[in-house]
Amino acid sequence: QVQLVESGGGLVQAGGSLRLSCAASGRSFSSYAMGWFRQAPGKERDFVAAINWRGDNTYYADSVKGRFTISRDNAKNTVYLQMNSLQPEDTAVYYCAAASQYVGYDQSRYRYWGQGTQVTISS
Repeated sequence: QVQLVESGGGLVQAGGSLRLSCAASGRSFSSYAMGWFRQAPGKERDFVAAINWRGDNTYYADSVKGRFTISRDNAKNTVYLQMNSLQPEDTAVYYCAAASQYVGYDQSRYRYWGQGTQVTISS
C-alpha cells in the first residue's frame, strides 16, 4: 500500500512557475514508477509526465515538453513536477500516481492515486 499526498498548487499568473510535490508513505516507494496527471474543468484526466523508479527515464505529454520537468528523490519518498512558463490552459487539478512494473501514459496501469492539488493560471 502506498499513500500519496500532493502539495504546491496555487494561483499564479501566466508565465509564472510552480513546483508540485507528491509525498509517498508506505513501503517500497523506490520500486514504483510515478506519474503526474491533470484534469481540467469539464475534461477528462490527462497524462502529464512520468518517471521510472530510478529516475533516469522520463516521459512527457507533448503539451508540456520543454516547460515541465518531473524528478524524484527516493531518499525523501517524493516526486516533483517543476512547471515553468505556465499558461491558462495548464489550469487543472494535478494528481500524482504510482505504478508497479509500468511507466508511461496509461492511467489504468497506475494503482495508487493522490487526492490532487489545484493549479490555477490567470491570464
